Amino acid sequence: MGVIDLRALRDNPDAFRDSQRKRGDSPDAVDALLSADAEHRSALQSFETLRAEQKGLGKQIAKAAPEQKRALLERTKTLAEEVKGAEARVTSTAAAFEAAGRAIPNLVADEAPAGGEDDYIVLREVGEKTASEDVRDHLEIGTGLGLLDTERGAKTSGARFYYLTGDGAMLQLAMLNLAVQQAAETGFTPMIPPVLVRPEAMEGTGFLGEHAEEVYYLERDEMYLVGTSEVPLASYHSGENLGELSTPRRYAAWSSCFRREAGSYGKDTRGIIRVHQFDKVEMFAFCRPEDAEAEHERFLAYEEQMLQKMELPYRVIDVAAGDLGTSAARKFDCEAWVPSQGRYRELTSTSNCTTFQARRLNIKYRDESGRNAVAATLNGTLATTRWLVAILENHQRPDGSVAVPKALQPFVGKDVIEAK
Repeated sequence: MGVIDLRALRDNPDAFRDSQRKRGDSPDAVDALLSADAEHRSALQSFETLRAEQKGLGKQIAKAAPEQKRALLERTKTLAEEVKGAEARVTSTAAAFEAAGRAIPNLVADEAPAGGEDDYIVLREVGEKTASEDVRDHLEIGTGLGLLDTERGAKTSGARFYYLTGDGAMLQLAMLNLAVQQAAETGFTPMIPPVLVRPEAMEGTGFLGEHAEEVYYLERDEMYLVGTSEVPLASYHSGENLGELSTPRRYAAWSSCFRREAGSYGKDTRGIIRVHQFDKVEMFAFCRPEDAEAEHERFLAYEEQMLQKMELPYRVIDVAAGDLGTSAARKFDCEAWVPSQGRYRELTSTSNCTTFQARRLNIKYRDESGRNAVAATLNGTLATTRWLVAILENHQRPDGSVAVPKALQPFVGKDVIEAK
């Protein structure tokens, strides 16, 4: 199955050109794909015509008079070479067509704002922002209370690694357990997936395009470490037909995630905002395309429920097209207030990937007419290590202790974390 909906592309190429412009990308990629598509179809037609002639010749030779056979046998020889050349052209045009298709990201939703990273739209702000004066940042708090250790993390593994220790480990386990519990209660199947995947799983989810530099690759094994369990969850049903799919299939995976953070030198080097390894609970759904928009809103609501349980002030933004990533047609981010920085920082994302990933991974369902159709996929973060930054900073107290959000207290076993 192709990487882009070719019927939609052929019927309305301007929609794809507009989508490219909205992302800040060149619409020339659309014309390159249309040209590659035409060349590949032409090559296939030539090959099939020659093959049909080749098959017909065999029958003609069997019935031909002796004087005709010589000419037919000569044609057989030249035709064999022509078929071979036509087959090579099919192979080369298929490769060019595939490459041109992979160069085009998902079609941006009409509702998504145009522009780049700073062109998002704020949909709402929730909660009271805590004061930014006289606050300690999460690293100072965490180190002082024995919750995290970045010095020994660097000694063991290098920059951007850390240990969560004592109540710091308990706080993360509490948060992730609560996320899994909420997911199970709202109809998700809890999962612990593999975090080493084959190239086709990474390619199928769109992470080997513009994000390739972010990914850890184990060359000896031809395997990738995932930066999100979205990858193994999407691949879970690759090559399958999910039946009627009258209700979405929902999964929530707890996994470690790995990111090279290429090109981010000097950014967020303090503490655990931007690290190479972290843990995350990720929601994922397969649904009918017509149900994807409602499912996207549902994912966002689940994320907001978790943030409210953490008692964090946050805002929701509608991410602009140029910051969507390859697979997403629309994305909402939830950003928590970080008082030491006096600004909001991203804690969660939820993306509607429409049929983009399922088309690459060949995941189908049966529509109302009984025909096979391509499913839609969605993903969203329900909790991750970075949340500890906002929890520690927003719940710090003047005496140096940290109040534990009420929802986490049964898991942590205390309501306040104090210096030992």
